[in-house]
Amino acid sequence: MFTTKNYQEAMIIYKDLLLNEVTFSSAMLLKMAFISEGIGDYSDASFYLAKYYDQNPNPRVITKIKVLTDQVTLYGYELNDSDRFMKFLIDLQMEITSFFAVLLMLSLILLFVFRKKADKPRYYLPSFLFLILTFFSNNFLSEPKSGIVTGSPTLVMDQPTAGGKLLKIVYPGHRVIIKTTKDVWYEVNWGDQKAFVKKENITRL
Repeated sequence: MFTTKNYQEAMIIYKDLLLNEVTFSSAMLLKMAFISEGIGDYSDASFYLAKYYDQNPNPRVITKIKVLTDQVTLYGYELNDSDRFMKFLIDLQMEITSFFAVLLMLSLILLFVFRKKADKPRYYLPSFLFLILTFFSNNFLSEPKSGIVTGSPTLVMDQPTAGGKLLKIVYPGHRVIIKTTKDVWYEVNWGDQKAFVKKENITRL
């Protein structure tokens, strides 16, 4: 559909895949952003680009979102070395988990084969270690929950209440890492401090 320039029909298919099937590709997100920008829906275009950025961090994506949202600076797209390393591990989660699982199985097999000689606790330490590593890589190597600010304007507060201290007033396009949910609020990272933003002003990526 997209290659034949039937953009509206293509968009219907893409949205169904994204919202109902919960499946997408990087190329599909870029196409959705292109179509949305073409019809003047810059909010949706920014959303698709931000979702693309979650999968493929690229400075050019940030530049494009800045143009679409008419903002000089955007918060939440910075990646340090630890963020890049963590993303590298997350991308290889399946391989890492499989590797530790194989080592766990081998260690258990060796314990069974040499069970008469493995009569001291220290012989069980490798199996215990591989069990812990397999568990952690399978359950904790996951993408952080992120969202994009879509409310205009959006109030960033220091407490989950309208009576809290106002930290900042921001506009659509900023990206946040969502920590927890508290009633109608999301607890997010804002710089080096904890902050709260109303759910209605955030669209999950």
